[in-house]
Amino acid sequence: MSVVLAVDGGNSKTYVALVRDTGEVLGVARGPLSSPHHVGLDGCLHVLQELRDEVGGAEADVAALLLAGIDLPEEELRLQEAVSALGWADRVFVGNDTFALLRAGSERGWGVAVVCGAGINCVGVSPGGEHVRFLSLGEISGDWGGGYDIGIAAVWAAARSEDGRGPRTSLERLVPAHFGLAAPSELAEAIHVGRIEQREAVELPPLVLAAAADDAVAAQIVHRLADEVVTLARATVTRLGLEGEPVEVVLGGGVLQSGDRRLLEAIELGLAEVSPALTMRVATSPPIVGSALLGLDELGAPPEAQARLRAELGAAVDRLQTRMEVE
Repeated sequence: MSVVLAVDGGNSKTYVALVRDTGEVLGVARGPLSSPHHVGLDGCLHVLQELRDEVGGAEADVAALLLAGIDLPEEELRLQEAVSALGWADRVFVGNDTFALLRAGSERGWGVAVVCGAGINCVGVSPGGEHVRFLSLGEISGDWGGGYDIGIAAVWAAARSEDGRGPRTSLERLVPAHFGLAAPSELAEAIHVGRIEQREAVELPPLVLAAAADDAVAAQIVHRLADEVVTLARATVTRLGLEGEPVEVVLGGGVLQSGDRRLLEAIELGLAEVSPALTMRVATSPPIVGSALLGLDELGAPPEAQARLRAELGAAVDRLQTRMEVE
């Protein structure tokens, strides 16, 4: 039997799974972030090596490595060459983790996927296999809408509410309170002198989503996010030449999978205005399932093997998450 080594490496955590071409899960492990953008190539390989050992360390026929921070062709090539040299698998393919989301969220294997976690990204795949990608390097490549951006928007709005430059908002109280402070000015000073890392703004999206129910400023931030998701999907469909075609738009990442009704309704409405043929689908399988399915695709595994993989690996990830939450 052939074996797939599957990797979903994110900005906050990493999953590695070893699966057979029958869909049987041989092992799954979870560890810290492995994005080369944050920990470097050597740091990434160290995390993956430890998790690979944890799931058995067997040589695989195919290794499917889908990671955040793999945004440029040269980044893909460097990681592919490094993993190939380690002898983890006969065949190694590397890509951005948004492709794992697309495969996890759609049986077709093509469509559009938008992920909103710490950052925001989008990929598209046509029925013929053509790919569309975005640089996804933050502001310098025109991006807005990740958890960090939403958090900073909330900090900004809170500060302007306090000093009168902007409309009053409950974020004036809620944002500093999240960090144990009384006022936005105290938070600004704490960030400025380094007592609080600015990066911690990534923790604020749940607060913004909750406040949007009765706060116009928070609601404006949520609507801006919805507009960005729709804009990414529109641009991707257009670049693929699939205008008017029945395309699935898969949503993933902690912010988009939060279940927030207002956010999802705004995105669905926006997609319908782009084309009534677009279908919004919130991913229910974790991205590691998508990585493993891409590996099974390479092996030509039958539909029943893919169905077994979805069920077994999804359940294994749920058990692992539950165990870690208890610990």
